Amino acid sequence: MNKKIKTDAVDHLFQAILTLKTPEDCYTFFEDVCTVNELLSLSQRYEVAKMLREGKTYLEIAEKTGASTATISRVNRSLNYGNDGYDMVFQRLEEEKNGEL
Repeated sequence: MNKKIKTDAVDHLFQAILTLKTPEDCYTFFEDVCTVNELLSLSQRYEVAKMLREGKTYLEIAEKTGASTATISRVNRSLNYGNDGYDMVFQRLEEEKNGEL
């Protein structure tokens, strides 16, 4: 975990996020917390990560998501050398889909 982001304020934000129960709750909260561009950037990075894990090429990802190769490369670096946050979420979603959670 990056010690630079571990603050009381970030802890409070994450505690607030953990109270969200539905996609509609998420829309309501994140539309207030983020700008439209911030939210679209976050969702784009997530889609890029998903497509990289599916074995798609940078070109396919760029065409489908509109992400720059710099963004794709940054997400790829996170997937390969980051804290495994994307993989944790992908695994949990797969388990949920398979009724394992």
